[in-house]
Amino acid sequence: MTTPSLPMVVRAENLPAQVRIHEVGPRDGLQNEKSLVPTEVKAEFIHRLAEAGLTTIEATSFVHPKWVPQLADAETLFPALQDLENTDLPVLVPNERGLTRALALGASRMAVFASATESFAKANLNRTVAESLDMFDPVVTRAKEHGAHIRGYLSMCFGDPWEGAVPVPQVVSTAKALIDMGCDELSLGDTIGVATPAHVTALLTALNEAGVGTHRIGVHFHDTYGQALSNTLAALQHGVSTVDASAGGLGGCPYAKSATGNLATEDLVWMLRGLGVETGVDLGRLTATSAWMAEQLGRPSPSRTVRALTHQEQ
Repeated sequence: MTTPSLPMVVRAENLPAQVRIHEVGPRDGLQNEKSLVPTEVKAEFIHRLAEAGLTTIEATSFVHPKWVPQLADAETLFPALQDLENTDLPVLVPNERGLTRALALGASRMAVFASATESFAKANLNRTVAESLDMFDPVVTRAKEHGAHIRGYLSMCFGDPWEGAVPVPQVVSTAKALIDMGCDELSLGDTIGVATPAHVTALLTALNEAGVGTHRIGVHFHDTYGQALSNTLAALQHGVSTVDASAGGLGGCPYAKSATGNLATEDLVWMLRGLGVETGVDLGRLTATSAWMAEQLGRPSPSRTVRALTHQEQ
């Protein structure tokens, strides 16, 4: 018996014709790896991802090295990527100092990282939600003055390990604040992976009712309870066309111990291919890249698609 290397395409109704994958593996995926990944390996990883057809690859974070030692090489890594002319390379800028560092290297796509809950804002930023928004306001304003595109990450949109389920209006309030601040797009994060499809639809509907258009929303699901793909499909059915994913399913969250890996990019591409939704991604090249990265990290890839396709080749 043989297993097909690509799914049969059966076009579903009411889905976007094309989805932009916001690849977060090099930043979110690697940020809490215990062993430091050499800069040259990170640079090759990003180049391989670009060669596989990914056009938005989050490269690094200009956070203080004390907090995320894995990303302490941002000043060395980012210049090594400047030959990727047709690839957007967003970077995380946690504060004005990080923004200054990013601007000095010519970065033009930035992201700030907020929380929908007080507990996670305290754990991640050592601030209240209101204080963190006050910190981001001048960052966003100054970045916009330099013509940068700004993404607002919003974590704990569905559940929080300390507070439990997060009320939809609470999420909408903080999301709206990020948009009003000047963020061009939002990424709604299910940081501990507790969302379910109807919850996703309810939040997206509430955001629309608050004046946040679906075209400005991306989704960022974790697969803690195996719900990442079903939640993504619910978002697509609502009209969302930007989906965050991490090559090989790398990543978690250093401040939320119950957070397991991000949605694997390969698993997302497999589903979208079967639905007839374009991504521009070469699944074979992407799988090979994640298998290569797993070798660099010394462990198997958690992506089911990587494991299935790699096993077929053996």
